[in-house]
Amino acid sequence: MGDAGNEVATGSTPQAPISLATTSQEVIASRLLHGQLRSNPRMDLVDRFGRVPRDLRISVTERCNFRCTYCLPEEEHLHGGRPPLLSFEEIDRLARLFAERGIRKFRLTGGEPLLRKNLPDLVAKLSSMAGIEDLALTTNGFFLAEVARDLAGAGLKRVSVSLDSLQPDVFARLTGRRALNRVLQGLDAARAAGFSPIKLNTVLIRGENDGEILNLVDFARETGCPIRFIEFMPLDSGREWTRDRVVPTDFILEAISARFPLVPVIPRTASETARCFAFEDGKGEVGFIASVTRPFCAHCNRLRLTADGRLRTCLFAHTEIDLCTPLRRSAPDEEIHALIVNGVYGKEWGHRIAEPDFLPPQRGMVRIGG
Repeated sequence: MGDAGNEVATGSTPQAPISLATTSQEVIASRLLHGQLRSNPRMDLVDRFGRVPRDLRISVTERCNFRCTYCLPEEEHLHGGRPPLLSFEEIDRLARLFAERGIRKFRLTGGEPLLRKNLPDLVAKLSSMAGIEDLALTTNGFFLAEVARDLAGAGLKRVSVSLDSLQPDVFARLTGRRALNRVLQGLDAARAAGFSPIKLNTVLIRGENDGEILNLVDFARETGCPIRFIEFMPLDSGREWTRDRVVPTDFILEAISARFPLVPVIPRTASETARCFAFEDGKGEVGFIASVTRPFCAHCNRLRLTADGRLRTCLFAHTEIDLCTPLRRSAPDEEIHALIVNGVYGKEWGHRIAEPDFLPPQRGMVRIGG
């Protein structure tokens, strides 16, 4: 996987498998739209490089009560107003169509997903859907203490909670809110509700919180929460990302392993985003999501559905597929299947962050869904 990541970083693009390369995307799209190639709802999705998506990130809102510097700084606002959200019934229908095409995991995101009213109702729909093996949620933890039990009762199994600092002042500077204690209370409530695992997500930014690596690891070990260190990506709406603010995974790994002996964890699938290590003493696990320095595009199996009903095949995509419009004019399943099939087939090879002509997407992370 590391070699594939380097290949992306240097800009080389592998040839598609012969079985796909012999038929262009345009021909497949044309056949689908004209009925010459029937849209079989039992046939798994596949892109032109042979990757099979299994994971759908579903954003339920663009709103967020935090103003994280790496996402939606305080001085930044969502321009152009907020588009109408998909209803729970619309999300449920689209999710079912994706499940029929081989998606096996859903993750609810935002914005801050817990700002969406009656979210346990949606969780109940998705958790009981045929073919779905895993349902998770990513949250900033602010509202978690209030709804953890309801979410668990509706069928949610696990959560990931953002935690970028254990120092109240640094936390407030990074998130725009003095809310560290409330997030920690949310973690306690998540444990009491029985979620497992409860993962911690930490974005390190040079000069901000990169001095807290070992303190955060200590906290993760004490609480039994696996921690993931995520490289700062160019998805902030303020467009202030620069490469010199990225804390590379190799630096973090070296800092941790100097204190705690680590044992590599063999990934269950090649598509896992995090390189994981277990602590040799058995007290937990640490993972690294190196989107910038070690891209994992070669094995990407993730898709994203935005809160306004657009399918995005990559966080950094410059195109998206409108599923909301046909949904709201009561288009038949076959038509929406065809849009999904074509969109996934055209999935980008990689995000091109390392390329000199790289441009970030128009949407920031808050409008895409984490």
